[in-house]
Amino acid sequence: MQTVEHDYEKYVGQVAEPPRVARYAVDEAMIRNWVEAHDDFNPIYVDADAARATGRDSVVCPPAMISTWVMAGYRRWREVHRKRAAGIVEDFAYSRMLAELDSEGLTSVVATNVEQEYHRELVPGDRITAHLTIESVSPVKRTGLGDGRFFTLYKRYEDQHGELVAEERFRMLRFNPNTPKEA
Repeated sequence: MQTVEHDYEKYVGQVAEPPRVARYAVDEAMIRNWVEAHDDFNPIYVDADAARATGRDSVVCPPAMISTWVMAGYRRWREVHRKRAAGIVEDFAYSRMLAELDSEGLTSVVATNVEQEYHRELVPGDRITAHLTIESVSPVKRTGLGDGRFFTLYKRYEDQHGELVAEERFRMLRFNPNTPKEA
């Protein structure tokens, strides 16, 4: 069997995919659902009077909630997986890179870590857009899950005025779950 060399450096610095535009504005109902699901009792997220007592105009969004506003939803997830199963590669760098990782046998994924920097709090009414860039792709590494490559997506979150509200580095490992165990 012939091994194909993969040049993942060609993806570094490329726009990963089209901007992810929030389907909905930041709103109090979703904030309340989030804090209840996470047992977060910080009153500035759900009580306007408590938020005003801290100098804010009203309730604010929990910072860690940033990525939820730009999630595409289950319908898009199913579409991506149908395309992947059919061997269809969408015409953007992230899709092409994932197809190459698949062809290398690196078909499973796990998120390894995330770093976020917040530039301002989100408030109800904000509309978020995320711009994703492929920041790095590692050489193949042996991990406890199998041989794989780590890659980092840099995400720049902007509000409806194009102002930076948060930055994120999201690292994942694409690995081969069938990597032979060492004797």
